[in-house]
Amino acid sequence: MGHHRSGSLLRTALCGLALILGLAGPLATLAHAQANSEVIAINVAGQKRTFTVHVPAMLNAQASVPLVVMLHGGGGTARAAMWETGWAAKADHEGFIAVFPDALARDPARPASFGANPQLWNDGSGRFYPAQSPVDDVGFIAAMLDDLGRRYTIDARRVYVSGFSNGASMAFRLGAALPDRIAAIAPVAGALWNDPVKLARPVSMLYITGNADPLNPIAGGVPRLLGGTGGTGDVVRAKPKPPVRDSIRQWANALGCMAAPPAVADADGICTETHSRCAGDSEVVYIEIDGQGHTWAGGRSLLPARLVGAGSNRIAANDVIWDFFRRHVRSP
Repeated sequence: MGHHRSGSLLRTALCGLALILGLAGPLATLAHAQANSEVIAINVAGQKRTFTVHVPAMLNAQASVPLVVMLHGGGGTARAAMWETGWAAKADHEGFIAVFPDALARDPARPASFGANPQLWNDGSGRFYPAQSPVDDVGFIAAMLDDLGRRYTIDARRVYVSGFSNGASMAFRLGAALPDRIAAIAPVAGALWNDPVKLARPVSMLYITGNADPLNPIAGGVPRLLGGTGGTGDVVRAKPKPPVRDSIRQWANALGCMAAPPAVADADGICTETHSRCAGDSEVVYIEIDGQGHTWAGGRSLLPARLVGAGSNRIAANDVIWDFFRRHVRSP
């Protein structure tokens, strides 16, 4: 009964989300973001792949600007990620280009659906393709960066990747696979599945998560929606996640960070640990938010707190991530 009830609750929540995101007059912030955005389609390995690019209206077309890639969570979309995180507004304020790629549905031959056919990143976990060939999402993002480089004047030394949940895990994978193209990554509430991690060149990393996140357990283990396992997520989320600190430790080790304990700042429910003296002036920063569930700090949650835990405005993830990104420029 608990399993059925959680699945029903999730379906109800998703119907509400579909209604919100499908309205002719969506929330003003999303409408503003889309006003300066374009959906682009490219062909990668015989498959149509799409991404949404947001270019600030006042951007100098001749200037070389940074690029921030935001990867949606499992079952999400580029449009939903724009609504959830507010990265488009941040791009307007700071003067960079923001891009929101779309993952493929588990069965690309059928319409995407959060519950029945979710869009999922091939994050290296092996969770999502039990009976089919894994999608080359690393190849897609590399091809997307090539396409964006032809369309816009992008500073190749200031390309950054963030992501939420499954998108965060994909951010880890991209940082390891494309270190010659990515200066820094900022995974939020995801897992590093590569073990061990090997980096051909330094890629700084900022990680943010809540310590009350049922889908990204601090101690690791099988993710669960609050109140029981989720009907939609049983197969997708069945593989236990590693402890969060294992992901942090592995990345710090890959960067050759100083073996001494990290510098720690703890105030107002925010614990920040900084691993310094890493290769090439790179760094690893870990931020843990007390009481936060599976949500984007300072943003909006796509699902209700009764399923994923509470949100938090103790920090604005976009502000913290951008401050981190602009400290790091990829070496030539």
